[in-house]
Amino acid sequence: MRVPRIVVAGTHSGAGKTTVTLGLLRALQRRGMIVQPFKVGPDFIDPGWQTAAVTTPEQPGRRARNLDTWLLPPATVVELFARDADGADVAVIEGMMGLYDGVDGRSEAGSSAEVAKLLRAPVVLVLDAAGSVRSAAAVALGFVSFDPEVTLAGVIANRVGGRRHEQWLHDALHTAGVTLLGVLPWDDRLKLPERHLGLVPAAEHSALEAIDALGDAVEEHVDVAALVRAARLALPLVVPGPQIFPPMPVAQQVALGVARDEAFSFYYEDALDLLESRGARIVPFSPLHDRDLPPVHGLYLGGGFPEIYAGMLAENVRLRGQVKEAVASGMPVYAECGGMMYLAQTLVDAAGREHPMVGVLPIVTRMQPRLAALGYVTLTATTDTVLLRKGETVRGHEFHFSTITPLRPVEFGLASEGGRGLADGKDGICTSTVLASYAHVHFASHPEMAERFVDACKNYKGQTWAAGTAVKQPAR
Repeated sequence: MRVPRIVVAGTHSGAGKTTVTLGLLRALQRRGMIVQPFKVGPDFIDPGWQTAAVTTPEQPGRRARNLDTWLLPPATVVELFARDADGADVAVIEGMMGLYDGVDGRSEAGSSAEVAKLLRAPVVLVLDAAGSVRSAAAVALGFVSFDPEVTLAGVIANRVGGRRHEQWLHDALHTAGVTLLGVLPWDDRLKLPERHLGLVPAAEHSALEAIDALGDAVEEHVDVAALVRAARLALPLVVPGPQIFPPMPVAQQVALGVARDEAFSFYYEDALDLLESRGARIVPFSPLHDRDLPPVHGLYLGGGFPEIYAGMLAENVRLRGQVKEAVASGMPVYAECGGMMYLAQTLVDAAGREHPMVGVLPIVTRMQPRLAALGYVTLTATTDTVLLRKGETVRGHEFHFSTITPLRPVEFGLASEGGRGLADGKDGICTSTVLASYAHVHFASHPEMAERFVDACKNYKGQTWAAGTAVKQPAR
Protein backbone atom coordinates (compact mmCIF):
# COMPACT_ATOMS: atom_id res chain seq x y z
CA MET A 1 0.00 0.00 0.00
CA ARG A 2 1.41 3.40 -0.95
CA VAL A 3 -1.08 5.97 0.39
CA PRO A 4 0.91 9.10 1.41
CA ARG A 5 0.69 9.50 5.17
CA ILE A 6 2.12 11.54 7.98
CA VAL A 7 1.85 11.61 11.78
CA VAL A 8 1.42 14.97 13.51
CA ALA A 9 2.80 14.45 17.02
CA GLY A 10 3.60 16.75 19.93
CA THR A 11 6.38 17.05 22.43
CA HIS A 12 3.71 16.83 25.14
CA SER A 13 -0.01 17.27 25.68
CA GLY A 14 -0.96 20.86 24.95
CA ALA A 15 1.90 21.49 22.53
CA GLY A 16 -0.57 22.34 19.76
CA LYS A 17 -0.82 19.17 17.66
CA THR A 18 -4.62 19.38 17.38
CA THR A 19 -4.40 23.01 16.28
CA VAL A 20 -1.80 22.14 13.64
CA THR A 21 -3.68 19.03 12.51
CA LEU A 22 -6.98 20.85 12.01
CA GLY A 23 -5.30 23.68 10.13
CA LEU A 24 -3.41 21.22 7.94
CA LEU A 25 -6.54 19.19 7.20
CA ARG A 26 -8.39 22.32 6.12
CA ALA A 27 -5.46 23.49 3.98
CA LEU A 28 -5.30 20.11 2.23
CA GLN A 29 -9.07 20.05 1.75
CA ARG A 30 -8.90 23.49 0.13
CA ARG A 31 -6.42 22.05 -2.36
CA GLY A 32 -9.06 19.59 -3.52
CA MET A 33 -7.30 16.59 -1.99
CA ILE A 34 -9.13 13.57 -0.62
CA VAL A 35 -7.93 13.51 2.98
CA GLN A 36 -8.42 10.69 5.48
CA PRO A 37 -7.95 11.88 9.08
CA PHE A 38 -6.98 9.61 11.97
CA LYS A 39 -6.48 10.05 15.71
CA VAL A 40 -4.09 7.94 17.77
CA GLY A 41 -5.61 6.61 20.98
CA PRO A 42 -9.10 6.35 22.45
CA ASP A 43 -10.09 10.01 21.93
CA PHE A 44 -13.65 10.58 20.66
CA ILE A 45 -13.73 14.38 20.45
CA ASP A 46 -10.76 15.22 18.23
CA PRO A 47 -12.05 12.94 15.44
CA GLY A 48 -15.26 14.99 15.35
CA TRP A 49 -13.24 18.15 14.76
CA GLN A 50 -11.11 16.37 12.16
CA THR A 51 -14.21 15.26 10.28
CA ALA A 52 -15.47 18.84 10.29
CA ALA A 53 -12.09 20.06 9.01
CA VAL A 54 -12.27 17.95 5.84
CA THR A 55 -15.96 18.65 5.25
CA THR A 56 -17.66 21.59 3.58
CA PRO A 57 -21.32 22.19 2.68
CA GLU A 58 -20.38 21.47 -0.94
CA GLN A 59 -18.16 18.46 -0.31
CA PRO A 60 -18.77 15.84 2.40
CA GLY A 61 -15.47 14.65 3.83
CA ARG A 62 -14.38 11.32 5.20
CA ARG A 63 -15.10 10.55 8.83
CA ALA A 64 -12.02 10.50 11.05
CA ARG A 65 -10.96 7.16 12.54
CA ASN A 66 -9.08 5.99 15.63
CA LEU A 67 -5.83 4.01 15.64
CA ASP A 68 -5.04 2.50 19.04
CA THR A 69 -2.24 -0.04 19.40
CA TRP A 70 -3.15 -0.85 22.99
CA LEU A 71 -6.85 -1.49 22.45
CA LEU A 72 -6.23 -3.32 19.16
CA PRO A 73 -3.65 -5.86 17.94
CA PRO A 74 -1.05 -4.36 15.56
CA ALA A 75 -2.33 -6.35 12.57
CA THR A 76 -5.82 -5.00 13.21
CA VAL A 77 -4.53 -1.42 13.30
CA VAL A 78 -2.82 -1.94 9.94
CA GLU A 79 -5.96 -3.52 8.46
CA LEU A 80 -8.18 -0.67 9.67
CA PHE A 81 -5.75 1.97 8.43
CA ALA A 82 -5.50 0.37 4.99
CA ARG A 83 -9.27 -0.02 4.72
CA ASP A 84 -10.02 3.53 5.82
CA ALA A 85 -7.24 5.23 3.82
CA ASP A 86 -7.95 3.36 0.59
CA GLY A 87 -8.53 5.85 -2.22
CA ALA A 88 -7.31 8.88 -0.24
CA ASP A 89 -4.74 11.30 -1.63
CA VAL A 90 -3.16 11.62 1.82
CA ALA A 91 -3.72 10.35 5.36
CA VAL A 92 -3.07 12.67 8.31
CA ILE A 93 -2.67 10.95 11.68
CA GLU A 94 -2.86 13.10 14.80
CA GLY A 95 -0.96 11.67 17.74
CA MET A 96 -1.87 11.71 21.40
CA MET A 97 0.00 13.20 24.37
CA GLY A 98 3.71 13.41 23.56
CA LEU A 99 5.23 11.44 20.68
CA TYR A 100 6.72 8.75 22.93
CA ASP A 101 4.01 8.71 25.62
CA GLY A 102 1.84 5.61 25.85
CA VAL A 103 0.43 3.25 28.44
CA ASP A 104 3.39 3.48 30.83
CA GLY A 105 6.98 4.65 31.11
CA ARG A 106 8.61 1.30 30.36
CA SER A 107 7.73 0.90 26.70
CA GLU A 108 6.29 2.58 23.61
CA ALA A 109 3.05 0.57 23.88
CA GLY A 110 0.09 2.66 22.79
CA SER A 111 2.22 5.65 21.79
CA SER A 112 2.15 7.76 18.64
CA ALA A 113 5.71 6.57 17.96
CA GLU A 114 4.52 2.97 17.93
CA VAL A 115 1.79 3.85 15.42
CA ALA A 116 4.25 5.80 13.25
CA LYS A 117 6.64 2.84 13.09
CA LEU A 118 3.87 0.32 12.53
CA LEU A 119 2.49 2.33 9.59
CA ARG A 120 5.96 3.36 8.34
CA ALA A 121 4.86 7.00 8.46
CA PRO A 122 7.10 10.09 8.82
CA VAL A 123 6.47 12.30 11.84
CA VAL A 124 6.03 16.06 12.04
CA LEU A 125 6.82 17.21 15.57
CA VAL A 126 4.79 20.10 17.01
CA LEU A 127 6.88 22.00 19.53
CA ASP A 128 5.68 24.76 21.86
CA ALA A 129 8.38 27.37 21.29
CA ALA A 130 7.06 30.05 23.61
CA GLY A 131 10.00 31.62 25.47
CA SER A 132 12.69 29.47 23.85
CA VAL A 133 14.97 29.31 20.80
CA ARG A 134 18.10 27.13 21.05
CA SER A 135 16.48 25.21 23.89
CA ALA A 136 13.67 24.35 21.49
CA ALA A 137 16.28 22.97 19.10
CA ALA A 138 17.75 20.88 21.92
CA VAL A 139 14.30 19.45 22.64
CA ALA A 140 13.79 18.61 18.96
CA LEU A 141 17.21 16.96 18.75
CA GLY A 142 16.33 14.85 21.77
CA PHE A 143 13.20 13.62 20.04
CA VAL A 144 15.21 12.76 16.92
CA SER A 145 17.82 10.73 18.82
CA PHE A 146 15.51 9.07 21.35
CA ASP A 147 14.38 6.43 18.85
CA PRO A 148 16.30 6.29 15.55
CA GLU A 149 13.58 4.05 14.07
CA VAL A 150 11.16 7.01 14.10
CA THR A 151 11.53 9.15 10.97
CA LEU A 152 11.23 12.83 11.91
CA ALA A 153 10.37 14.86 8.81
CA GLY A 154 10.64 18.20 10.59
CA VAL A 155 9.22 20.54 13.21
CA ILE A 156 6.31 22.97 13.35
CA ALA A 157 6.84 25.51 16.12
CA ASN A 158 3.75 26.73 17.95
CA ARG A 159 3.23 30.01 19.83
CA VAL A 160 5.93 31.86 17.95
CA GLY A 161 6.29 35.52 18.82
CA GLY A 162 6.99 37.07 15.44
CA ARG A 163 9.27 36.99 12.40
CA ARG A 164 12.49 37.44 14.40
CA HIS A 165 11.56 34.58 16.74
CA GLU A 166 10.79 32.43 13.70
CA GLN A 167 14.17 33.21 12.08
CA TRP A 168 16.05 32.42 15.27
CA LEU A 169 14.20 29.11 15.57
CA HIS A 170 15.06 28.30 11.96
CA ASP A 171 18.73 29.02 12.62
CA ALA A 172 18.84 27.03 15.87
CA LEU A 173 17.07 24.01 14.39
CA HIS A 174 19.30 24.15 11.31
CA THR A 175 22.39 23.85 13.51
CA ALA A 176 20.79 20.76 15.08
CA GLY A 177 20.09 19.27 11.65
CA VAL A 178 16.31 19.56 12.05
CA THR A 179 14.03 21.13 9.44
CA LEU A 180 11.60 23.87 10.44
CA LEU A 181 8.51 23.24 8.32
CA GLY A 182 6.61 26.22 9.63
CA VAL A 183 5.22 28.00 12.65
CA LEU A 184 1.95 29.07 14.18
CA PRO A 185 1.93 32.54 15.75
CA TRP A 186 1.06 33.26 19.35
CA ASP A 187 -2.59 34.22 18.76
CA ASP A 188 -5.46 33.71 21.18
CA ARG A 189 -7.83 33.57 18.20
CA LEU A 190 -6.38 30.17 17.31
CA LYS A 191 -7.41 28.60 20.63
CA LEU A 192 -10.13 25.96 20.63
CA PRO A 193 -12.83 25.65 23.35
CA GLU A 194 -12.09 23.05 26.02
CA ARG A 195 -14.02 20.98 28.56
CA HIS A 196 -13.17 17.99 30.77
CA LEU A 197 -9.47 17.78 29.76
CA GLY A 198 -10.35 17.98 26.07
CA LEU A 199 -12.08 20.00 23.39
CA VAL A 200 -15.76 20.82 23.34
CA PRO A 201 -17.26 18.53 20.66
CA ALA A 202 -17.44 20.11 17.23
CA ALA A 203 -21.19 19.46 17.13
CA GLU A 204 -21.67 21.86 20.06
CA HIS A 205 -19.45 24.62 18.74
CA SER A 206 -19.27 26.84 15.70
CA ALA A 207 -16.51 24.62 14.37
CA LEU A 208 -16.39 25.98 10.84
CA GLU A 209 -15.20 29.46 11.81
CA ALA A 210 -12.49 28.13 14.13
CA ILE A 211 -11.27 25.58 11.58
CA ASP A 212 -11.16 28.16 8.80
CA ALA A 213 -9.03 30.43 10.99
CA LEU A 214 -6.61 27.55 11.63
CA GLY A 215 -6.55 26.74 7.93
CA ASP A 216 -5.69 30.38 7.15
CA ALA A 217 -2.85 30.32 9.71
CA VAL A 218 -1.38 27.10 8.31
CA GLU A 219 -1.65 28.40 4.74
CA GLU A 220 0.26 31.54 5.71
CA HIS A 221 2.91 30.17 8.06
CA VAL A 222 3.49 26.48 7.21
CA ASP A 223 5.07 24.90 4.13
CA VAL A 224 2.11 22.69 3.24
CA ALA A 225 3.76 21.49 0.03
CA ALA A 226 6.76 20.25 2.02
CA LEU A 227 4.45 18.35 4.35
CA VAL A 228 2.79 16.66 1.38
CA ARG A 229 6.20 15.74 -0.03
CA ALA A 230 7.15 14.24 3.33
CA ALA A 231 3.90 12.24 3.41
CA ARG A 232 4.70 10.86 -0.04
CA LEU A 233 8.03 9.56 1.27
CA ALA A 234 6.24 7.05 3.51
CA LEU A 235 7.56 3.59 2.75
CA PRO A 236 5.23 0.97 1.20
CA LEU A 237 3.03 -0.69 3.80
CA VAL A 238 2.51 -4.45 3.76
CA VAL A 239 -1.15 -5.12 4.56
CA PRO A 240 -2.23 -8.61 5.64
CA GLY A 241 -5.39 -10.16 4.24
CA PRO A 242 -8.70 -9.19 5.86
CA GLN A 243 -9.04 -10.57 9.36
CA ILE A 244 -11.66 -8.28 10.92
CA PHE A 245 -13.95 -7.43 8.02
CA PRO A 246 -15.40 -10.18 5.83
CA PRO A 247 -14.08 -10.27 2.24
CA MET A 248 -17.65 -10.26 0.90
CA PRO A 249 -20.53 -7.98 1.96
CA VAL A 250 -23.09 -9.37 4.40
CA ALA A 251 -26.78 -8.60 3.94
CA GLN A 252 -28.13 -6.22 6.55
CA GLN A 253 -30.80 -8.15 8.41
CA VAL A 254 -31.55 -6.01 11.45
CA ALA A 255 -31.86 -2.31 12.28
CA LEU A 256 -29.64 -1.06 15.10
CA GLY A 257 -30.59 2.27 16.68
CA VAL A 258 -27.52 4.37 17.54
CA ALA A 259 -27.99 7.45 19.73
CA ARG A 260 -26.22 10.29 17.95
CA ASP A 261 -26.60 13.98 18.73
CA GLU A 262 -24.96 16.68 20.84
CA ALA A 263 -25.28 14.56 23.99
CA PHE A 264 -24.13 11.24 22.52
CA SER A 265 -21.26 11.24 20.04
CA PHE A 266 -18.55 8.92 21.40
CA TYR A 267 -18.26 6.10 18.87
CA TYR A 268 -15.42 4.40 17.04
CA GLU A 269 -16.40 4.66 13.38
CA ASP A 270 -14.70 1.38 12.55
CA ALA A 271 -16.72 -0.31 15.29
CA LEU A 272 -19.96 0.89 13.69
CA ASP A 273 -18.70 -0.35 10.33
CA LEU A 274 -17.95 -3.70 11.94
CA LEU A 275 -21.52 -3.98 13.21
CA GLU A 276 -22.73 -3.24 9.69
CA SER A 277 -20.39 -5.89 8.30
CA ARG A 278 -22.07 -8.43 10.59
CA GLY A 279 -25.55 -7.62 9.30
CA ALA A 280 -26.75 -4.51 11.16
CA ARG A 281 -28.16 -1.42 9.47
CA ILE A 282 -27.18 1.61 11.55
CA VAL A 283 -30.16 3.87 12.27
CA PRO A 284 -29.10 7.12 14.00
CA PHE A 285 -31.60 8.74 16.34
CA SER A 286 -31.52 11.63 18.80
CA PRO A 287 -32.57 11.23 22.45
CA LEU A 288 -32.56 15.03 22.56
CA HIS A 289 -34.65 15.95 19.54
CA ASP A 290 -36.60 12.92 18.26
CA ARG A 291 -40.13 12.42 19.56
CA ASP A 292 -40.24 8.76 18.60
CA LEU A 293 -37.82 5.87 18.70
CA PRO A 294 -37.33 4.55 15.14
CA PRO A 295 -38.37 0.95 14.38
CA VAL A 296 -35.24 -0.97 15.38
CA HIS A 297 -34.20 -4.35 16.78
CA GLY A 298 -31.49 -3.14 19.17
CA LEU A 299 -29.99 -0.03 20.74
CA TYR A 300 -26.40 1.17 21.04
CA LEU A 301 -26.14 4.13 23.41
CA GLY A 302 -22.63 5.55 23.24
CA GLY A 303 -20.85 8.01 25.46
CA GLY A 304 -20.87 11.77 25.38
CA PHE A 305 -22.00 14.59 27.65
CA PRO A 306 -25.54 13.76 28.82
CA GLU A 307 -24.87 15.82 31.95
CA ILE A 308 -24.64 18.99 29.83
CA TYR A 309 -28.03 18.24 28.25
CA ALA A 310 -29.68 16.49 31.18
CA GLY A 311 -32.56 18.97 31.28
CA MET A 312 -33.40 18.45 27.61
CA LEU A 313 -33.09 14.68 27.91
CA ALA A 314 -35.44 14.72 30.89
CA GLU A 315 -37.96 16.90 29.05
CA ASN A 316 -38.21 14.39 26.20
CA VAL A 317 -40.55 12.21 28.24
CA ARG A 318 -42.06 10.56 25.20
CA LEU A 319 -38.81 9.12 23.90
CA ARG A 320 -37.58 8.14 27.35
CA GLY A 321 -40.77 6.15 27.79
CA GLN A 322 -40.32 4.41 24.46
CA VAL A 323 -36.73 3.42 25.29
CA LYS A 324 -37.97 2.02 28.59
CA GLU A 325 -40.69 0.04 26.79
CA ALA A 326 -38.14 -1.28 24.30
CA VAL A 327 -35.86 -2.53 27.08
CA ALA A 328 -38.83 -4.13 28.87
CA SER A 329 -39.77 -5.91 25.64
CA GLY A 330 -36.38 -7.65 25.59
CA MET A 331 -34.66 -5.47 22.99
CA PRO A 332 -30.85 -5.89 23.18
CA VAL A 333 -29.14 -2.76 24.51
CA TYR A 334 -25.47 -1.89 24.87
CA ALA A 335 -24.71 1.36 26.70
CA GLU A 336 -21.30 2.95 27.36
CA CYS A 337 -20.66 5.63 29.99
CA GLY A 338 -22.97 8.48 28.91
CA GLY A 339 -25.38 5.94 27.46
CA MET A 340 -25.44 4.15 30.80
CA MET A 341 -26.13 7.46 32.54
CA TYR A 342 -29.12 7.92 30.23
CA LEU A 343 -30.53 4.54 31.26
CA ALA A 344 -30.21 5.39 34.97
CA GLN A 345 -33.06 6.35 37.24
CA THR A 346 -31.69 9.84 37.87
CA LEU A 347 -28.79 12.00 36.76
CA VAL A 348 -27.52 14.61 39.23
CA ASP A 349 -25.63 17.34 37.40
CA ALA A 350 -22.66 19.40 38.60
CA ALA A 351 -25.00 21.97 40.17
CA GLY A 352 -26.77 19.30 42.19
CA ARG A 353 -29.96 19.35 40.10
CA GLU A 354 -31.74 16.01 39.71
CA HIS A 355 -32.99 14.96 36.26
CA PRO A 356 -35.12 11.87 35.61
CA MET A 357 -33.65 9.58 32.98
CA VAL A 358 -35.00 6.41 31.31
CA GLY A 359 -35.15 4.50 34.59
CA VAL A 360 -34.29 0.95 33.48
CA LEU A 361 -31.13 0.80 35.62
CA PRO A 362 -31.71 1.12 39.38
CA ILE A 363 -28.89 3.62 39.85
CA VAL A 364 -28.33 7.33 40.36
CA THR A 365 -25.39 8.89 38.53
CA ARG A 366 -23.85 11.96 40.09
CA MET A 367 -21.33 14.38 38.58
CA GLN A 368 -18.19 15.02 40.65
CA PRO A 369 -16.03 18.16 40.74
CA ARG A 370 -12.93 16.09 39.93
CA LEU A 371 -12.08 13.40 37.44
CA ALA A 372 -13.34 10.07 38.77
CA ALA A 373 -11.47 7.76 36.38
CA LEU A 374 -9.17 8.01 33.37
CA GLY A 375 -7.13 5.33 31.64
CA TYR A 376 -7.02 1.99 29.92
CA VAL A 377 -8.67 -1.02 31.56
CA THR A 378 -8.84 -4.75 31.03
CA LEU A 379 -12.32 -6.22 31.32
CA THR A 380 -13.06 -9.87 32.08
CA ALA A 381 -16.60 -11.19 31.77
CA THR A 382 -17.79 -12.79 35.01
CA THR A 383 -21.00 -13.99 33.37
CA ASP A 384 -22.43 -14.27 29.87
CA THR A 385 -23.58 -10.93 28.41
CA VAL A 386 -24.85 -9.66 25.05
CA LEU A 387 -21.21 -9.00 24.08
CA LEU A 388 -18.93 -11.39 25.97
CA ARG A 389 -19.02 -14.91 27.30
CA LYS A 390 -17.89 -15.74 30.82
CA GLY A 391 -14.11 -15.76 31.08
CA GLU A 392 -13.46 -13.73 27.92
CA THR A 393 -11.25 -10.65 28.19
CA VAL A 394 -11.23 -7.40 26.26
CA ARG A 395 -9.38 -4.11 26.63
CA GLY A 396 -11.18 -0.82 27.06
CA HIS A 397 -10.87 2.79 28.16
CA GLU A 398 -12.49 4.62 31.05
CA PHE A 399 -12.96 8.41 31.33
CA HIS A 400 -15.67 10.00 33.46
CA PHE A 401 -16.43 12.64 36.07
CA SER A 402 -19.47 10.84 37.47
CA THR A 403 -20.03 8.06 39.98
CA ILE A 404 -23.03 5.83 40.59
CA THR A 405 -25.13 4.92 43.60
CA PRO A 406 -27.18 1.69 43.27
CA LEU A 407 -30.74 1.97 44.56
CA ARG A 408 -30.93 -1.80 44.99
CA PRO A 409 -28.57 -4.73 44.31
CA VAL A 410 -27.53 -5.10 40.67
CA GLU A 411 -25.64 -7.79 38.77
CA PHE A 412 -22.24 -6.84 37.43
CA GLY A 413 -21.02 -8.74 34.38
CA LEU A 414 -17.44 -7.45 34.17
CA ALA A 415 -14.35 -7.32 36.36
CA SER A 416 -12.29 -4.20 35.62
CA GLU A 417 -8.53 -4.34 36.06
CA GLY A 418 -6.71 -1.01 36.09
CA GLY A 419 -9.87 1.07 36.36
CA ARG A 420 -12.45 2.22 38.84
CA GLY A 421 -15.42 0.62 37.14
CA LEU A 422 -18.82 1.06 38.69
CA ALA A 423 -18.00 -0.27 42.15
CA ASP A 424 -14.93 -1.94 43.67
CA GLY A 425 -13.42 -2.94 40.32
CA LYS A 426 -16.74 -4.26 39.02
CA ASP A 427 -18.35 -2.92 35.87
CA GLY A 428 -21.07 -3.75 33.41
CA ILE A 429 -24.55 -3.78 34.94
CA CYS A 430 -26.20 -6.58 33.03
CA THR A 431 -29.32 -8.57 32.36
CA SER A 432 -29.87 -11.20 29.68
CA THR A 433 -30.40 -8.42 27.10
CA VAL A 434 -28.69 -5.31 28.54
CA LEU A 435 -25.07 -4.42 29.21
CA ALA A 436 -24.24 -0.96 30.58
CA SER A 437 -20.77 0.07 31.76
CA TYR A 438 -18.39 2.97 32.25
CA ALA A 439 -15.79 1.41 29.94
CA HIS A 440 -15.63 2.08 26.20
CA VAL A 441 -14.61 -0.91 24.09
CA HIS A 442 -13.69 -1.22 20.42
CA PHE A 443 -15.56 -4.04 18.67
CA ALA A 444 -12.57 -4.64 16.39
CA SER A 445 -10.53 -5.72 19.41
CA HIS A 446 -12.80 -8.76 19.77
CA PRO A 447 -15.04 -9.07 16.67
CA GLU A 448 -17.15 -11.77 18.31
CA MET A 449 -18.73 -8.96 20.35
CA ALA A 450 -20.18 -7.44 17.18
CA GLU A 451 -21.41 -10.82 15.98
CA ARG A 452 -23.11 -11.60 19.29
CA PHE A 453 -24.77 -8.21 19.54
CA VAL A 454 -26.12 -8.47 16.00
CA ASP A 455 -27.23 -12.06 16.68
CA ALA A 456 -29.11 -10.84 19.75
CA CYS A 457 -30.85 -8.26 17.55
CA LYS A 458 -31.76 -11.03 15.08
CA ASN A 459 -33.22 -13.11 17.90
CA TYR A 460 -35.26 -10.14 19.06
CA LYS A 461 -36.49 -9.59 15.51
CA GLY A 462 -37.52 -13.23 15.30
CA GLN A 463 -39.40 -12.99 18.58
CA THR A 464 -41.30 -9.91 17.45
CA TRP A 465 -42.17 -11.65 14.18
CA ALA A 466 -43.43 -14.62 16.16
CA ALA A 467 -45.49 -12.25 18.29
CA GLY A 468 -47.05 -10.84 15.13
CA THR A 469 -45.08 -7.57 14.95
CA ALA A 470 -42.09 -7.19 12.65
CA VAL A 471 -40.39 -4.55 14.77
CA LYS A 472 -41.01 -2.60 17.91
CA GLN A 473 -43.33 0.23 16.90
CA PRO A 474 -43.17 3.66 18.51
CA ALA A 475 -45.67 4.28 21.27
CA ARG A 476 -48.50 6.60 20.36
